[in-house]
Amino acid sequence: MRSFGERSRRWPGVLALVLVLPLAGCATDSDRPDAAPPSSGSSAAGGGTGGGTGTATAAPGTREQLRVDGDVRQYLLHRPASTPASTPASSAADGPRPLVVAFHGRGADAAELRAKTRLEKAATARGMLVAFPEGLGHGWGAGTRATKQRPDPELDVRFTEALVEHLVRTERADPERVYVAGFSNGGSMALRVAAERPGLLAGAASVSGQLPTGDAAVEPTGPVPVMVVYGADDPVRPLAGLPSPPPDPEEPILATRSARDTAAAFAAAGDAGEPVTREGKGYDRTVWRLGTGAPGGDRGPDGTVRLLVVEDAGHTWPGSTVPPPEGFGPVSTALDATDTLLDFFADPDSPDPGPGH
Repeated sequence: MRSFGERSRRWPGVLALVLVLPLAGCATDSDRPDAAPPSSGSSAAGGGTGGGTGTATAAPGTREQLRVDGDVRQYLLHRPASTPASTPASSAADGPRPLVVAFHGRGADAAELRAKTRLEKAATARGMLVAFPEGLGHGWGAGTRATKQRPDPELDVRFTEALVEHLVRTERADPERVYVAGFSNGGSMALRVAAERPGLLAGAASVSGQLPTGDAAVEPTGPVPVMVVYGADDPVRPLAGLPSPPPDPEEPILATRSARDTAAAFAAAGDAGEPVTREGKGYDRTVWRLGTGAPGGDRGPDGTVRLLVVEDAGHTWPGSTVPPPEGFGPVSTALDATDTLLDFFADPDSPDPGPGH
């Protein structure tokens, strides 16, 4: 896999767009905005497909800021317990650490996703950094079409690149082990980053998110391990996709491919062979092995693309203990999506990673 330096040279404009804003108390320029205090809950109540409830109370990380393209973007950062927030990254005894960037759903925020997934606890226990970025207007530009709300549809992709570069430089994130994950609109955002910047990532996972299609279509451009987790009974974004979404006065809801077509698109971009589907207890698993479909049978990159279709699950995060909004459907207990995706990140080539119970 390419080094971060090699990757960043593919997008030289990213580094020029970034101005880091240090935490409050560390700034030396009076015109720099102060860092925001840790979030005590979501400010986006209801209405969005991400299921924001405004009641998240998970233990806070540190709230950080990064200026990209003239916007001050915020994110929550959780460090492994071995490196307290007060310890400079440069003096940490441990080496580079894996990084997970997790995107919240539409209408929600970073605190809501943290509470829903408990991702920071599971990941930091494994020695991983976790960043929960905040979307502009509580959403993400997961599609390629410009809209009134998002006239620059590439903005969030550049923000993700800049955030990764910043955390590699300041928090000793390992450029060879960068992962993205997300729920709903955030899951689609994770898939967009994986599709358009495969060299930036070692893996991606989406829960209840699909690739946009139509005039906002996103097409995978190279091999990357991807996991798609989807509820069989999703009433918000159906398993079969949403080819004709309803109009939305605040921000257009994008048409999407089916969950299977989403996974298959990544498989095709990675020269994967034919898929194998197996029934599990409470979910079905379809696996494409990357590189095995290349001409001449030459083995390509390691890893797999996986689709997990969870029975009796709606537009929800399997294994979550946070009740979903009304109308989002049931939460499955047959699968712990958090542990499942982290297991996949750790070994995307495993023939059968555990169900993440």
